[in-house]
Amino acid sequence: MPQIQLAEPDMTDSKTACRFQSFSEPSDPSHVAPRVAALRAALAKQGLDGFIVPRADEHQGEYVPAHMARLAWLTGFTGSAGHAVVLADKAALIVDGRYTIQSAAQTDTSVMTPTKMEETPLDKWVEANLPAGAKLGYDPWLHTVDGVAKLEKAVSAAGGMLVPVTPNPIDALWSDRPAPPTAPVKAHPAAYAGESAASKLARIQQELVKAKVDALVLSDPHALAWTFNIRGGDVEHTPLPLGYAIVPREGRPTVFLAPEKITNEAGDAIGALGEIAPPQALEQQLKALGAAGAKVRLDSSTAASALATPIRDAGGTPEAGTDPIALMKARKNAAELAGSRRAHLRDGAAIVRFLSWLAREAPKGGLTEIDAVAALEAERLKTGELRDVSFTTIAGAGPNAALPHYRVTESSNRRIEPGIFLVDSGGQYEDGTTDITRTMAVGEPSAEMRDRYTRVLKGHLAISRAVFPKGTSGAQLDAFARAPLWQAGLDFDHGTGHGVGSYLSVHEGPQRLSKLGTTPLEPGMILSNEPGYYKEGAYGIRIENLIVVEERQIPGAERTMYGFETVTWCPYERALIDLSLLDEGELAWINAYHAQVWSNLAPLVEGEAKAWLEQACLPL
Repeated sequence: MPQIQLAEPDMTDSKTACRFQSFSEPSDPSHVAPRVAALRAALAKQGLDGFIVPRADEHQGEYVPAHMARLAWLTGFTGSAGHAVVLADKAALIVDGRYTIQSAAQTDTSVMTPTKMEETPLDKWVEANLPAGAKLGYDPWLHTVDGVAKLEKAVSAAGGMLVPVTPNPIDALWSDRPAPPTAPVKAHPAAYAGESAASKLARIQQELVKAKVDALVLSDPHALAWTFNIRGGDVEHTPLPLGYAIVPREGRPTVFLAPEKITNEAGDAIGALGEIAPPQALEQQLKALGAAGAKVRLDSSTAASALATPIRDAGGTPEAGTDPIALMKARKNAAELAGSRRAHLRDGAAIVRFLSWLAREAPKGGLTEIDAVAALEAERLKTGELRDVSFTTIAGAGPNAALPHYRVTESSNRRIEPGIFLVDSGGQYEDGTTDITRTMAVGEPSAEMRDRYTRVLKGHLAISRAVFPKGTSGAQLDAFARAPLWQAGLDFDHGTGHGVGSYLSVHEGPQRLSKLGTTPLEPGMILSNEPGYYKEGAYGIRIENLIVVEERQIPGAERTMYGFETVTWCPYERALIDLSLLDEGELAWINAYHAQVWSNLAPLVEGEAKAWLEQACLPL
């Protein structure tokens, strides 16, 4: 076990700015009306009756660079998913249920009507509201092939016409639009990647032969980064280089990246395997594939409709389907798993030092949510290994904890008072990506809080202890986490767990623990295990560890069986556990886990943090 020595921090004043996130107000609703009016005027000049503004960028990423945040610029809404549709006489901001409250607060509701995606998805809204004969514009770089097909069907049903529009009309209106990112593209060390790019390319090309396609377009920057063992910094919280690649069934690939971003080391590594071209050359190469009559696989999840057009127009066949890289990337190799384990030890020590500080300071009544976020980031920075947080830290006190995707701002910042405090956070380290949630009691929790916490914990343990046959999907396990809550007539509205990358996205597919998780779980996949409970206006609870799918040897087993290795190390909140609700197996698992937490982390902390950890890990 690595011996990581960290100095005892001085947290008496944690009100320092965070390096990796801010607490400023994300939007100003007063901008919405003039910007929507300007867009309507621009559309009228082009003979258009409406326009769709998605939150997405050209890669359909979770995080978009600042110059691609057109939805936020127009509507004020800063959530991670949504669309605006602007017609001549009405406009809608269509978001999923996570953002019902946020969307109404961030936009001007007299101009833009917040609409629940679950009740009225984008295509249904268009079909119901687009006037007959109207021309509805869209940017083909911001919609997938399948997405455009759905829109065409809806527009046709309304009696209108769907019109591709480039350049995007918002860009001419956005006077202070940020410049595109220019973060350097660096080589990802072989010791962390665990497999050479040449080996990965050979495996990808084997899959193209099986699929009987002539080439694959890498439109997902995660796939680009993984395949060529490179990392970048073009978006928040995920070390991505924004770019594309074309991998032919035979021969050398071409990587499309802005030349000024490529470091010498990364350029040499890519150049040994393939060609490097500027992004502007992509369309010409797609046309060349089309002219050769090629069948070209486009990732149905991330490939823009605009990528299909030059292939099709030149005589080729664009085929929207699964990117084979997604599943390869999901199955972590031995080096990636070893890196994740190291990262979680380092991260666990930082979390323990933070929680011991919180336990000392919160009862005094002077801390706020922002104080906690700053203190936690400071602890991770003290490791000397933190490259970024893996997402914006969720730190919710009282009723704010009941918002699963809460982000603290200067105006929402709450004092941490007696009750419940929830912290969901993660770190990006070069050897691994972490994500952990702990719910802590401040003062004496109520009997209801203890009941709800223990039911969430039981669901969390059910996933941790699950054993299941090869071929099982996340959807088949999701109910394990919900059953203790269901028994009390309760539930939670998010998935139980998502996939996690290796110094890549903290939200990775296709693996997930969810009602929608249809991909079979395989050894090496990393997932989160995070059931929760949320009482609106009162408090929220979530408990999260990261887990790795591993094979289990069972005497007499007639099938290949899998289970989960837990890689997150941090005690659960003893003050919130109702022992009467736990069975002997659950109690034994918690005690064994806490013993391992102590064994793993005690050598990495000292002083008050070590004393806190010892008490937190005593047998229940």
